[in-house]
Amino acid sequence: MGTAGPPSNLGPEVPNNDGYVRWDDRPQLRRPILVAAFEGWNDAADAASTAIGQLSQAWRARRFAELDAEEFFDFTLTRPRVRLDDGLVRHIDWPTNELRAALLPDLSHDLVLLAGTEPQLRWRTFCTELVGVMRELGVEMMVTLGALLADVAHTQPVRVTGAAADPELAERLHLSRSRYEGPTGIVGVLADAAGRAGIPSASLWAAVPHYVGQTPSPKATLALLERTSELLGVPNRPGTLQSEAVAYEARVTELVQSDPDIAEYVAQLERDVDEDEEPELELSSGESLAAEVERFLRDHGPK
Repeated sequence: MGTAGPPSNLGPEVPNNDGYVRWDDRPQLRRPILVAAFEGWNDAADAASTAIGQLSQAWRARRFAELDAEEFFDFTLTRPRVRLDDGLVRHIDWPTNELRAALLPDLSHDLVLLAGTEPQLRWRTFCTELVGVMRELGVEMMVTLGALLADVAHTQPVRVTGAAADPELAERLHLSRSRYEGPTGIVGVLADAAGRAGIPSASLWAAVPHYVGQTPSPKATLALLERTSELLGVPNRPGTLQSEAVAYEARVTELVQSDPDIAEYVAQLERDVDEDEEPELELSSGESLAAEVERFLRDHGPK
């Protein structure tokens, strides 16, 4: 191998494949925490996938591996896309799940960001491969991001809820152990696989108004980003999301007011807000979340 390659703190270039994981290089990370989000069923209004993209951009995360799309996608359902470079050279972009490393020298943990699309095939194999990556990198904790459709008004603050399977982690972070029963997405399956491998995990979910569920919501993305930053103890870098969230709310309000029936429905949602009906998984506020994460991981040691 030649001497040219990526910076030494991301490790030497290793164009090698292990199973279904295609490595570009092998990052050397300090006590990493993995944050994951997937486009698809778990991603109402694109809130979670946009949040992971924002984290990646804000912390200049660098791709170091991806999972081979051939094994996990039905390309008649999630089709590759053709693009032209300079209007001449044709390229095919395949659906992918990328792993990116963000080095945070001022903090005690680096980040691994998993960004991609929910696969259609072989979920257990997919999660086994990801757990293998986490073990190799020494990932100490996983945080998954999601967004769901709910009976909430777009004018209200975005409700972010959280859960953890580990009872001690749930207690320390003031989360609840989810009692949900029903269909699940890749986020739930991956959290289960991580737990079985001894890697604690937490999940954060933003509630999106169902009447605008197909419209990307920078407001929900911003709420997820704020909560994720609090949990990880990293400074929040929202970029243009704050102004985009204000414009989103104004735009949706204008559309709602143009339809009397929808306007009355939204007004009813606003009237129906009742503190006693807040969901059980509501995250507590405060600045202690990151400290509790750190204490939990320190007490349990590397997995």
